[in-house]
Amino acid sequence: MRLTGFFIVFLLTISFQPGQLSAAKDDLPPYKQPNLPIEERVHDLVSRMTLEEKARQLDMYAGIPDFADKATDKTHAATDASFQPAATEKLLGNLGAGSIHDLYPRAELANNIQQWVIEHSRLGIPALFIEEGLHGYSDGTVFPAPINLSATWNPDLAHRTAAAIASEARAAGVHMILAPVLDLAREPRWGRIEEDFGEDPYLTGQFGLAYVQGAQGKSLASDHTVVAEPKHFAGHGSPESGLNTSPVHMGERELRSTMLKAFEPAFREGHAASTMAAYHEIDGVPVAEDSHLFEDILRGEWGFRGFVLSDLGAIRRILEDHHTAATSQQAIVDAITGGVDMQFYDFDHATFQNAIIAGYKDGTLDPDDLDGAVRSVLRVKFRLGLFDHPFTDPSLSPQVKRSPEHLATSLESARQSMTLLKNDNHTLPLPKTLKRVALIGPNANIARYGDYEDEKNGKHISILDGLRTLLPDTTIDFDQGTDISAAVAKARNAEVAILALGEYQGISGESFDRQTLDLPGNQEALLEAVAATGKPVVLVLENGRPLTISWAAEHVPAILEAWYPGEFGGQAVAETLFGDNNPGGKLTITFPRAIGQIPVYYNHDPSKTSKYVDGTSNPLYPFGYGLSYTTFAFDNLAVTSPAPGKCDDVIVTVNVTNTGDRPGDEVAQLYLHHDTSSVEVPDKALKSFERVHLDPGQHKTVTFHLKQSELAVWNLKRQWAVEPGSYTITAGDSSQAELHASFKIAKQ
Repeated sequence: MRLTGFFIVFLLTISFQPGQLSAAKDDLPPYKQPNLPIEERVHDLVSRMTLEEKARQLDMYAGIPDFADKATDKTHAATDASFQPAATEKLLGNLGAGSIHDLYPRAELANNIQQWVIEHSRLGIPALFIEEGLHGYSDGTVFPAPINLSATWNPDLAHRTAAAIASEARAAGVHMILAPVLDLAREPRWGRIEEDFGEDPYLTGQFGLAYVQGAQGKSLASDHTVVAEPKHFAGHGSPESGLNTSPVHMGERELRSTMLKAFEPAFREGHAASTMAAYHEIDGVPVAEDSHLFEDILRGEWGFRGFVLSDLGAIRRILEDHHTAATSQQAIVDAITGGVDMQFYDFDHATFQNAIIAGYKDGTLDPDDLDGAVRSVLRVKFRLGLFDHPFTDPSLSPQVKRSPEHLATSLESARQSMTLLKNDNHTLPLPKTLKRVALIGPNANIARYGDYEDEKNGKHISILDGLRTLLPDTTIDFDQGTDISAAVAKARNAEVAILALGEYQGISGESFDRQTLDLPGNQEALLEAVAATGKPVVLVLENGRPLTISWAAEHVPAILEAWYPGEFGGQAVAETLFGDNNPGGKLTITFPRAIGQIPVYYNHDPSKTSKYVDGTSNPLYPFGYGLSYTTFAFDNLAVTSPAPGKCDDVIVTVNVTNTGDRPGDEVAQLYLHHDTSSVEVPDKALKSFERVHLDPGQHKTVTFHLKQSELAVWNLKRQWAVEPGSYTITAGDSSQAELHASFKIAKQ
């Protein structure tokens, strides 16, 4: 059974647009009166709806080809596309639409569709326009991939990025974006690692919170905010064999302590207005029908009052892959009963809506569950202000789309995400006095964006572009690297060889899962052949997941991890290689030495102590690791315990000093160890962090406020509890920091 709750949101007033609905009057039905509380309006509207109208609100419609007469592909309307009322009427009739996806409209097109939907449905319920916006909306600003964003260890950039994407999307008539991804990146063979914020629940939770708050702002009823949709709820980042949609194996304690911790801040503090139900199953229960996840935890414990959207095909998988339903009607009814509110192209519209109607009539679908789903969808539409201000001002988009502020944020994020993995003998930064540089590799002359972004969009500054702009007097010899002998010849004639290697769309991204993490194709052979010339070699990686680069780590003097750094990525890479940007990024996912080490995330349980007979169990590069062109020192770690019986924070201070000769950024990281606990918990776990900028010789005292709730364990009674006893704090520049101090929590 669904939970009910009274959730009041006051709508902001936004400017009236031509064709907008008239102002509410007292003689209008309550759901049309803006001055009434949202919950009262939702209740009134649901009471007036027919069974068919309720079923329609839970369905999603594809924007292409029915709503627009021209399209650039299967999901994007052309810029000069016009609304097709005849095709729309044939598709929708007089029942409206729950949501519209795969359209990417401009404001005028969205307004025309919205006006038609409102005027041609009995109750005038507006449609919800939903699109992707993982690291950029449509042909707007292209931001670095989420794995880059987390590498900055700067949640403010996540907030600003999400706010920028939201404003560009809302100005186009879109109300909701399918982001952020809050799965934990614990299975690097999985292709969607690039969409994540890394392997750690605390860091992911902080970035997810910042992203949701940036996207949703202070109110959804504005011209610059959208509904954020944390996904994939929950546990999707550890699929069996690294295969997308495969089962996830874990008990409730691990689920609550890791996977759900990554999502919790986005809902409890960020009040995310939607979420996506994942494909997979946990312990035999398909997530898309798991009432414990959606009803008990999400809605019950966390107070969620948004709506749950299925991942594309997740409900169908109940029938066809999980085999926990015998018919499509049973799968659909089970999903709605379990807490899912809207399908995502799972079944054709007639099958889906008729299953709801039939389930209601034959008693398999409880009326409260149906009404609960409808209320969830409508509540979000009211929060967006769509019943009072359903249209978008067409003049907004030219003001915000690819604005100077948004472009600057993309560049800043790219710069801050640059992560230096190796720099023997101060190979980097390279001198700008070089006369000839060989730039070699398949990632040299293209801007790698990662999945969910067209590489034709934006400024698409490649590494080659960045070097040529930065070094106009230097000869840059570019070679794709297809013919290794030709590439080697160019390296021999240069003073230094820069190898631009890594991954690309089609080998990284959704449903592009790998059996190995080696450099793909001929890249390893290319790297080793160029290194054999004896010329100084710098390896620049652009990739969506950690790679097994043990040979490079041993033989290449300098390695820069750039991930997928957005439209200004080539500029950021060039600036970093030649010293205009001092790298300060840190890894948010562990690099394994070999595929056999997986899983190799840092916050494993302490009982993982056995050794391999054929190699070390230590990772190649640990979580939190990243070098700089300057050096830093940590000292004077101090901990103040809360008074007995008090719930005050644990106060931790540590000094950070720039001991080198360049200004630079360091990330102070705080880790917690339970000396003893009633159940086994990770050997160490990130609990706070702060990125600081320091000039040479400058020091700063960083103060961390560690909430006692961060000490809690899911105990043997299946309850969260802060257990009395001793704890150890570790602080420093990575998860392998050794500066430590202890404190105690007294028995209550």
